[in-house]
Amino acid sequence: MKRARGVAVACSLLSAPALAQLAEYGIEGIWTVSTRDAELRGSVAPDGKRMVWGSDRAGGPGGGDLWQARNENGRWLDPQPLPFNTAALEAEPMFSADGRWLYFVSDRTGGAGGRDLYRVAVGDGGGFGTPQRLRDGINTRGNERSPTPAADGQGLLFSSDRRGGAGGYDLYRASLQGAMAATPLPGVNTTADEIDAAWLDGGRALLFSRGDEAAGIARLYVAACDGSGYAGSVPWTLSFNTGDGYTRAPVADPSRPGEGTVTGSARSPGAGKSDLYRIVLPTRRGGDGCLPPAG
Repeated sequence: MKRARGVAVACSLLSAPALAQLAEYGIEGIWTVSTRDAELRGSVAPDGKRMVWGSDRAGGPGGGDLWQARNENGRWLDPQPLPFNTAALEAEPMFSADGRWLYFVSDRTGGAGGRDLYRVAVGDGGGFGTPQRLRDGINTRGNERSPTPAADGQGLLFSSDRRGGAGGYDLYRASLQGAMAATPLPGVNTTADEIDAAWLDGGRALLFSRGDEAAGIARLYVAACDGSGYAGSVPWTLSFNTGDGYTRAPVADPSRPGEGTVTGSARSPGAGKSDLYRIVLPTRRGGDGCLPPAG
């Protein structure tokens, strides 16, 4: 009965006067993807047939696990923990643009220190290979988080609290190949924590989270390249994207251009501690010059 009432609440978005709210966001996979537990960072495969996200729900090895659901007639079904989860943390997944790799963060044994970035090959049938830790220079003795592979498959956008940054977590760009050091994204890093980011306008603009990770505060901001740095950061106008909330992890959905998912907690619809929401991505435009070749 409780589940039926929850579905009814979600479906009520389809009726007036909630149409304006529906235009802004809708909960993703209620009771399948979004549950009473904490969900984080949903990444849809390019073919739209499956989604992977992080969750602290029961059923996996523990420590925070990656889960996958399949899409059938527009509904997310059959959530299952991924086979390479460990008793350590696995979180913040992201498919590559061609769908052949799944990137994620983990503090499993064998890393460089703290949280490291990994990727695992995705088979034609949706199975997975053996996780590979990304190269030194991307991973450090600090913590690396929120990997976002570039559309060309050569570069990577991620967050790190390594030494030499502006403070807390900062956003960096690096090449997946070679040995060049990671480069801070110009104009966007501050003494606050900048963690997740999604490219807008082909990398000419940015949607990212900024806040205080230790205090559990994060807010999404939009910035545009002015030719040398990402400037004019302003909070994104999503109703639950408030200064005292925890809204983060924007991920573009390649199977539905112009849309994506974010993690947060809305008054309605809501399922648990943090849910995944489908949103229309901002249309901010910017200039060139903020992304020199990663090399």
